[in-house]
Amino acid sequence: MLFENLLALALAFGVDFVFGEPRDSLHPTVWMGKVAQFIYCRFKIENPIREKIEGCFLAVAVILPFSVASYLILTILRFNFGSVAYVILAALIFKTTFAIRSMQEFTFPIVPALEEGSIGRARMLVQKVVRRDASELDEQHVISAAVETIAEGTVDGIASPIFYFGLLGVPGAVAYRAVNTLDSTVGYKDRKYVNVGWLSAKLDTIANFIPARLVAILIIVAAFILGEDWKNAWRVLSRDHGRTESVNAGWPMSAMAGTLNVRLEKPGHYILGDANEPLTPKHIAKALRIMYVSTLLLTILVVVSLIAVVSMVK
Repeated sequence: MLFENLLALALAFGVDFVFGEPRDSLHPTVWMGKVAQFIYCRFKIENPIREKIEGCFLAVAVILPFSVASYLILTILRFNFGSVAYVILAALIFKTTFAIRSMQEFTFPIVPALEEGSIGRARMLVQKVVRRDASELDEQHVISAAVETIAEGTVDGIASPIFYFGLLGVPGAVAYRAVNTLDSTVGYKDRKYVNVGWLSAKLDTIANFIPARLVAILIIVAAFILGEDWKNAWRVLSRDHGRTESVNAGWPMSAMAGTLNVRLEKPGHYILGDANEPLTPKHIAKALRIMYVSTLLLTILVVVSLIAVVSMVK
């Protein structure tokens, strides 16, 4: 089983590298979001207590079916059709829980847009990956938003699915993706979602707690490997990781800010790092390189851990 999961892991990376994301009609994450919205639209908003109870039902009604279904389908497939069929489908399902190639596809085009002086196009591109209003951002804040997205996305878009795959296999990665999708769908603090989405937001915070801190450390190791300022990364991480409202987001972002020797800022919310260098488009490319190396390091860590656990059990 270990060998099969390792093959599935490798194949999933290959599928991501070659094909990227499946189209929306085939993407389980899109289905999760649609199921969450379908259930939410049938709630009766009456009082905070009822809304929170409905939020509990919503979380269970999305997380459980998708994770259990993935487990049952893969178990039945392996039993009836063998290891090859299992590895292929496990890889395809696991691939839908993380997005490495698409991170570059969404953020790197900002680089030539800025180099060509097209701030309007750069704003439109960065708006696709951030919740904040990018329509008035200057070049420095556009770059900051892109780098922040890469740093935070390394956690919830890449590291956490891999982490839970290592712990619980494909169903674990699927369960994590359901949690994260719920947070993106209803995990807001406005009046509409603050009660219904409370459990979804809490579960996402819990699920990302260890991966966020692990990624921060791996960013520093990646900085050392790539010849970036790993000492400053550690200094800024130690000082600034608690400056964001999210207990998790500040860890990878402050580590990235320190590594790049720049200041990352979401106006009116937080400032991370020091402006030792002005932000330039090259920092987006550097952040992507750090993301790739951090992902490789995490994958190695997961593989070694799995092999070590199996060896100890034997």
